[in-house]
Amino acid sequence: MDSAEQAVQDKHGGMNCAQAVLTAFSDVLPLPAETLRSLGAGFGIGMGTFGATCGALCAAQMICGLKAEQFGPAKARELYQQFAAECGSTFCGDLKGVGTGHVLCPCDDCVRCAVKLAAARAGE
Repeated sequence: MDSAEQAVQDKHGGMNCAQAVLTAFSDVLPLPAETLRSLGAGFGIGMGTFGATCGALCAAQMICGLKAEQFGPAKARELYQQFAAECGSTFCGDLKGVGTGHVLCPCDDCVRCAVKLAAARAGE
């Protein structure tokens, strides 16, 4: 099973999207899986549980910050823009269709996308 599918499985096992993306990289990050789960705890249901920035995207940014050479504001913006292009938005509420009933990208697909984008940028 690849890391994106493992992350989706972990999400269905009780982790939020950010935790699932972060722990998908536990074998290459300088922090134990338990610490990564704690780090991602506040990013469920969008940053701060307000339907804000997608937790999976936040996790991808954190992974790149820890692993990627030369990862700074320009690279962070590029990751953000690519996630938006692939998923339809960067906001959890919009992605889930809160208020509109129109889901732009299911959480599982946001998790897959975040893992893929982080892996491409973090030297995986």
